Amino acid sequence: MDKKRHRIGIDARFYGPLGKGLGRYTQEIVDNILKIDRHNEYVVFLGKENFDELQSDHPHLKKVLADVRWYTVAEQLFMPWLIFKEKLDLIHFPHFNVPLLCPVKFIVTIHDLILTKFPTMRATTHGAWLYFIKNLGYRLSIIHALKRARKVIAISKFTKTDIIDQFGINSEKIELTYEGTTNLSSGKDSRFASKLDHGEILSDYCILEPYILYVGNAYPHKNLEFLIKVFKELQAEKPDLKLVLVGKNDYFYARLKKFALELNANTVIFPGYVPDRDLEILFSRALAYVFPSKYEGFGLPPLEAMSRGCPVISSNSTCLPEVLGDAALFFDPDDGAQLKNQINNLINSENLRQDLIAKGYKRAKLYDWYECALQTSEIYERTVL
Repeated sequence: MDKKRHRIGIDARFYGPLGKGLGRYTQEIVDNILKIDRHNEYVVFLGKENFDELQSDHPHLKKVLADVRWYTVAEQLFMPWLIFKEKLDLIHFPHFNVPLLCPVKFIVTIHDLILTKFPTMRATTHGAWLYFIKNLGYRLSIIHALKRARKVIAISKFTKTDIIDQFGINSEKIELTYEGTTNLSSGKDSRFASKLDHGEILSDYCILEPYILYVGNAYPHKNLEFLIKVFKELQAEKPDLKLVLVGKNDYFYARLKKFALELNANTVIFPGYVPDRDLEILFSRALAYVFPSKYEGFGLPPLEAMSRGCPVISSNSTCLPEVLGDAALFFDPDDGAQLKNQINNLINSENLRQDLIAKGYKRAKLYDWYECALQTSEIYERTVL
């Protein structure tokens, strides 16, 4: 007897660079599942900005234009209708923004609970009342998603525990699938970067060696003001050392630049957005990648630093010891003396640095997007029955 073919939807409006970290997760899940499962039918909902980005030879794929912005009233009104029309057996929402009137059974991925743990006005560009309303909407949405979902996917043991502790969700309802890394050290960007003049590239971004590196966004929970303060103190001992903070220029980075200026931390370098081929060089020439975050659901940035051969010094908060294991040096994200000590340990011992690089490569290989998608596909299969 032929196996029944199910009709499975994926809300992929975050797909690709448009959705930043969520876009990366969504793209990897969609692309790999379409390679893994050639039997079931897949209906993938995309926005007009990323509709053409998804290219696949899957024999039972339908792309649906869902020109509906996330976190809006329109999402609540129109997404249920678009979903209903497709007669789905199941839909996967890769984020908590599940329409309240979703007409079919669904799975939801929860990446973290940052907005419940860090409900701060410093994390928004909106006024107090609008922020209050949006935060209340977030809480209602995530409670609805967790309660109604047939399965909840968590991306780390820490996040799973967090969901159980905060919302009382049965642990058997929550499935664990770690995210993945892309080992760019063997990719085309790395091969191209190896042919570039490293000194010239660093000069283009006004970066002088030696330096420690951070790559990522500048949201308050990333704790970058703390990093700048510690670096400022460290400079008294190591005046040649620089701190390079890489990230797209936005409201949060503008605020961080102002903070560095007021602190007179004039050797903190803000190169803005750096494309992958140049980022390869920044990682390869850095003394270390420092990750001072106070809260993470998974902690992909330090893993990606490891995959590029850069030793990692990380906060010991939330999921980070779980994910990074013995491949990083850890510190308390509120203890500047600990961070200074770990930076000095790495700078003063080339053997330690090389040991961390070797462990980092090994650790990063444990996390694979294909395996993440395979586990997700298996969750679909168990849930749709």
